[in-house]
Amino acid sequence: MSALRLGLLSTARINDSLLEGAAGTDAAEVVAVASRTEARAAAYARERGIPRAHGSYEALLADPEVDAVYVALPNDLHASWSIRALEAGKHVLCEKPLARTAAAAEGAFAAADRAGRVLMEAFMWRHLPQTRTLVELVRDGAVGRVRLVRCAFTFVLDRPEDFRTRPEHEGGALMDVGCYCVSAIRLLAGEPQRAQAEQVLGGGGVDVVLAGVLHLPDDVVGVFDCGFVMPSRETLEVVGEDGVLVVPDPWIARGAPLALRRGDDVETIATERANPYQLELENLAAAAAGTAPPLLGRADAVGQARAIELLYASAA
Repeated sequence: MSALRLGLLSTARINDSLLEGAAGTDAAEVVAVASRTEARAAAYARERGIPRAHGSYEALLADPEVDAVYVALPNDLHASWSIRALEAGKHVLCEKPLARTAAAAEGAFAAADRAGRVLMEAFMWRHLPQTRTLVELVRDGAVGRVRLVRCAFTFVLDRPEDFRTRPEHEGGALMDVGCYCVSAIRLLAGEPQRAQAEQVLGGGGVDVVLAGVLHLPDDVVGVFDCGFVMPSRETLEVVGEDGVLVVPDPWIARGAPLALRRGDDVETIATERANPYQLELENLAAAAAGTAPPLLGRADAVGQARAIELLYASAA
């Protein structure tokens, strides 16, 4: 199978992580990049060894040598440019979050259906071997009946010009990092039936602290917090009637083992380390070739957007 030829729609910082993932696989290669100016695109391509540069996003979508597009624009442009890329005949990997509302997510997948192309939301952590092990442990009853899923993702965002601080770009802590927590809670316990949230708005008008509670099927409760004004915290905990499963590094899995506590016994569970961006690209390439389904499809993306929508409605 020939490599999936990928174009980068923007010169965002997150591209470097995707480029590192692409360097580790033969399934996909980055062949082009687009920016809003020819000079910026050319400089970026030269610095990173990308063969072709385009001075507009439209030019990248018109490039016949590009099979798929990675959309890493500000949040408010994710769904609209994903739709434009799909309509241009490209498969799309859209950086999370795909959309802030379920209707916008549905619209993007409707465009994918019309075009006969793959659309995948880029929650790279879902592709990790650690995540697969976590799901298997919970499914197989390692903690008994699940009662609570608790997680957090916080850091200090000290760049006031960053688009994540601006409401017109759909910034905010929930959209940037809290969405990981929502993704984890949904993965482990299903779609929320009710949602409550409290937020603190920063000077730019976006949530810089948000805490949420999700009521899930079988009376599971999901609790999380996220923010831009607190020290770095990345945690995930699954509490059941028979034990507690702690994931100290849930989103990147740098090597810290899982800890399963039942009574006075604590078992550490090591998992294989892997580059999640590489795994994400390999899954996209397989889905585009029709040899495997996308790990993250329509139902997951729409459910994720619906949960975000519920949380913001409550916080408001």
